[in-house]
Amino acid sequence: MEATVARTGTEGKTWGGGSKSPLKASYGKLMMWFFIASDALTFSAFLAAYGFSRFKFLDSWPIADEVFNHFPFLHGVDAPMYYVALMTFILIFSSVTMVLAVDAGHYMKKGKVTIYMFLTVIGGMIFLGSQAWEWKNFIKGTYGAVETTGGQILQFVDTDGERVALKDIAIDLKEDRVTHETKNGLWFSTDENTLPTYSINEVKEGFKAKDNILVRTLENDENGAKIILSREESLAYMDNRAVNVVEGANLTHNEYGPPLFADFFFFITGFHGFHVSIGVLLNIIIFFNVILGTYERRGSYEMVEKVGLYWHFVDLVWVFVFTFFYLV
Repeated sequence: MEATVARTGTEGKTWGGGSKSPLKASYGKLMMWFFIASDALTFSAFLAAYGFSRFKFLDSWPIADEVFNHFPFLHGVDAPMYYVALMTFILIFSSVTMVLAVDAGHYMKKGKVTIYMFLTVIGGMIFLGSQAWEWKNFIKGTYGAVETTGGQILQFVDTDGERVALKDIAIDLKEDRVTHETKNGLWFSTDENTLPTYSINEVKEGFKAKDNILVRTLENDENGAKIILSREESLAYMDNRAVNVVEGANLTHNEYGPPLFADFFFFITGFHGFHVSIGVLLNIIIFFNVILGTYERRGSYEMVEKVGLYWHFVDLVWVFVFTFFYLV
């Protein structure tokens, strides 16, 4: 008994979903648009959650210029946002090269498609390397801080209001130090994964010995500036409240402010970086297919256009991530 196969009139054509192609798009391009729409909702939810959390901790949220102030090969130079702006430019420029690759594909210009796809891959790799470098500096930290019994972060400044690092405060007490665990410590303390560079006692004693160092809290005054305590108030805070040294940021401690900032930073930028990694991998596959002449034989460079849609999407998402984390 033979099975009856219904004919749709679209056999051999690009679209295989019915008699009419919606929006005059192929099936593959339409599915890519569906994926982009669903993924956009996911990123929107993440950024909305970030916005609500920031609003809740509005007075203590980190200052982006103090967090992202590094630049490669310029150690010790305060360069707020310079490198983040550079890596953003590189990613956006890679979107331009992708547009040029798609346009060249429309005219079946294999050589130009190859060049522009190669530049797009290089741009994506540079961005990923830059993001990894930003993560390294964020995790390592810049100045260090101390944490109070209530989880409040205390930072240090000089009498001019300039940040002061722990290495410029702490003194060596020749202590025997062990990694802290809640079972062998104070009730308000938390576990340490690794020992910090300095103990809380070394920081306290060094702070007492330097009269020009003050404590800065994360709360804002009526002018929107971080509150700097007087010398007497600073000494009282250090003596009665400081319990832990915090260097850099992880999922539980953050020298820059509330741990939620670090949690969102790692999750959202990491999730976006994962998307960029997938995009780079797809672009590499398309690049080699272009070299092998796969799309020349097919008579169409539509695959370049489809992966280009994805690449433009991750670039656009980064614009929002950049705005939320670095600019606002």
